[in-house]
Amino acid sequence: MGERKLLGPEMVQATVDKVNIIRARLKAAQDRQKSYADMRRKDLDFEIDPSHVLETSEIELRDDLSYEEQSVQILGREEKRLHNKTISLVKVLWRNHLVEEATWERDDQMRR
Repeated sequence: MGERKLLGPEMVQATVDKVNIIRARLKAAQDRQKSYADMRRKDLDFEIDPSHVLETSEIELRDDLSYEEQSVQILGREEKRLHNKTISLVKVLWRNHLVEEATWERDDQMRR
C-alpha cells in the first residue's frame, strides 16, 4: 500500500496547516485589493450651493392659521364649451405660489 493515512493528531495538524495557508492567501488578496482601491480612491469635497436657498415673503396668518389667497397675474384665457353653455376661464398665478401651481378659475368669479 503506497497510501499513507493520517491518524489522530497528524490529521488535525495537517488541517490546521492548510487553514493557515488559506488564511494567509486570503489576507494577501485582501491587502492587494485594498491597496488597489486606496490608490484610486478620491476624497470628495462638498461646498454649500447658496443658489438653492429659496426666499419667501411674509404670509399673514389668521387666528385659525389660514390665509387669504391673492391673485397676482392672469397667465392665460380659455373658453370651455358645454352642451348649451360656454364658461370663460382664466389661468391665475397666486401670490406665494410658483408658476407651475397656477390654477384655472372661472372668469366671472375672479372679477368679483
